[in-house]
Amino acid sequence: MIKKIAITFSVILYAVVVPFLDVSETHVWNPDWTPHALIHEVWQLITNSSIGVVCLWLVWYKKDVRLSTLLSLIVMGGFLLAFFLKDGYGGSMKYLDGSEKTVLGINIGILGFGIAFLFLILSHVFTKTKKSTNNSI
Repeated sequence: MIKKIAITFSVILYAVVVPFLDVSETHVWNPDWTPHALIHEVWQLITNSSIGVVCLWLVWYKKDVRLSTLLSLIVMGGFLLAFFLKDGYGGSMKYLDGSEKTVLGINIGILGFGIAFLFLILSHVFTKTKKSTNNSI
């Protein structure tokens, strides 16, 4: 059950919370973003939310924890990797006004996705699995 909770928690972050935050003046409705950047943003939001729906279906109905975990790790790992490579391509988590959403001085994206990423990994490493292909990672 801990694995299902870990997956559900991570999916809520990337498929619900991120779109909720990004469909705003800071991202999707940002007049300073180029139309090309906006299409990539909306595409990413739709893709990640769709992957999240598939993950929930896999874990709660098909009982496929392995594939759901892998897909969630790819979505969150992609963000974490993009964050750590940001200096190489000029990316930033700061808004144009210089502000940044943080908790305890840590960017909320890194904090939330970092915790969820570790939660997924740890829940699979430290919980026993049945000897079935679908329930192990």
